[in-house]
Amino acid sequence: MATSETPANDPSGSPDPVVRTPHGRVRGRYEQGVAVFRGIPFAAPPFGPRRFRPPVPPEPWGGVRDAGAYGPTPPKPPYSEAFARFLADPVVAGDDCLNLNVWTPEPGRGARLPVMVWIHGGALTRGSSAVPIYDGTAFARDGVVLVSFNYRLGVEGYGLFPDAPPNLGLHDQLAALEWVHASVAEFGGDPDHVTVFGESAGAISIGALLAAPRARGLFRRAVLQSGPPEVTDRDKVRRLVRRMAARLEVPATAAAFADVDRTRLAEAQAEAGRMAGPILGGPAFGIVVDGDLVPRDPQAALMDGAARDVPLLMGWTSEEYRLWIAPTGLVERIDRLGPLAVALAMARCHCGPEVIRGYRAAHPAATTSELIGQMVTDHLLRVPLHRLADARAGLAPTDGPPPANPPANPPANPPANPPSGIAPATLAAGTHVYEFAWRSNVPGLGACHALELGFVFDAADVPEAERLAGPDAPRELAQEMHEAWVRFAVDGDPGWAPWDASHPVRLFGGGGEENPLVHGPRDAEMALWQAQSRRPDPGRVTRRVTRPPLRVTAPLSAVRRFRRS
Repeated sequence: MATSETPANDPSGSPDPVVRTPHGRVRGRYEQGVAVFRGIPFAAPPFGPRRFRPPVPPEPWGGVRDAGAYGPTPPKPPYSEAFARFLADPVVAGDDCLNLNVWTPEPGRGARLPVMVWIHGGALTRGSSAVPIYDGTAFARDGVVLVSFNYRLGVEGYGLFPDAPPNLGLHDQLAALEWVHASVAEFGGDPDHVTVFGESAGAISIGALLAAPRARGLFRRAVLQSGPPEVTDRDKVRRLVRRMAARLEVPATAAAFADVDRTRLAEAQAEAGRMAGPILGGPAFGIVVDGDLVPRDPQAALMDGAARDVPLLMGWTSEEYRLWIAPTGLVERIDRLGPLAVALAMARCHCGPEVIRGYRAAHPAATTSELIGQMVTDHLLRVPLHRLADARAGLAPTDGPPPANPPANPPANPPANPPSGIAPATLAAGTHVYEFAWRSNVPGLGACHALELGFVFDAADVPEAERLAGPDAPRELAQEMHEAWVRFAVDGDPGWAPWDASHPVRLFGGGGEENPLVHGPRDAEMALWQAQSRRPDPGRVTRRVTRPPLRVTAPLSAVRRFRRS
């Protein structure tokens, strides 16, 4: 249980909170009326003989360990100069990088408060729990225990080697969730009332954890922000490891990589993955099917009924792609290259010209970069999330354009007789969908990827959040979005109707806040992909079993010319 000791220097005069964990006692701080504990180890340092091995518990410590500052961050390359202007990624030196942080309004076993566990994004290669936007004070202020943690990144966490297990970063996440289940009651949390939430790579990770048998029972609800359940092709990961090995002039084995200096390894990783990204594709680190923690493709498992009892909140920003292309000047290049860029986009999305023609018809005023950006966003993100929401509601995939007049008062619950014929008793727990549409005050960014983070954490005025949002972000919108996430963690209802045949989507910051619930706002685009998947094409290529099988029609020479440009 929580105890108190006299602090060294606390301006409020309150004693520092001291809490017992399975490995020893930790002393936090009271900040703005909230007890904060930072840098608590949940696993041993993953270096030396433990490098490229699954996480193991930390060594117990005697006395009281100070938990007043963020712990070390995992090895990672810095963002390029273009992205560093918009994305904060602090580095804290040290080996003990598998650590976590807790914000709680009431430390002690008697509180039994709802718990939210944050998994950060960063393409599984960057980011940490020390990013200032992820401060959990607002959640604790509103009666939630907030936990955030680090996990191994890049080649250290997601490299594929013949002499090491895969998905080590995901194993770290599982270890952190097991720590929460065992320890959060001491911090005032209810281990049976845990909501896990994450953005981008964090949401992709949650998709894998939802479908992982070993993670069952560790959380009750889940939030996926701008990231679908997915796995990466093993060959893509191996190609990136081989590129790194060639640059380092070492064998492509974990034993050889373990002998390389961490800084040099991070530099080789950054150089080898320089051309990879959501728009261009290419070799990348990602979660892979491993037959153990990830026994099969998470999207397929979830659509087949895995985690049907776990309520989901998931969504996207209106212009995800702008963060991927605006900082690097790709907007101007794509618009200038025109048909060549379209050819690349068709190859990237494995689709034929019917899809791009459909997007032009649906968005006649859009530029080439806007059309391609939305098409890639839909292919990578909205299509799988739409399909997952439909499957959980027992609905057939979207086969055509949305109804001309959606119901004025749509049903609050899934229909009693869903079109697919699935019995109501087998339908999943509620699935709520949102879209973040507020456009940044920074020119060119629009409603881009990661922009919603400052609003979810009610931290839009934090300097690091202003890098993306610009000055004077709407305070009331941050309060609205943050409160919806808190409500979902408390009782599973963020405040709007769950997904059903009318496809209700809660629009945040779309300019029509007097009626923020819209119906089927992306159904026209989704119908294009569904129609494409039904076209006969014996030569089509399918990258994931859960994605519509789409044709590759763009010439490879066009792709290479665009990459060179």
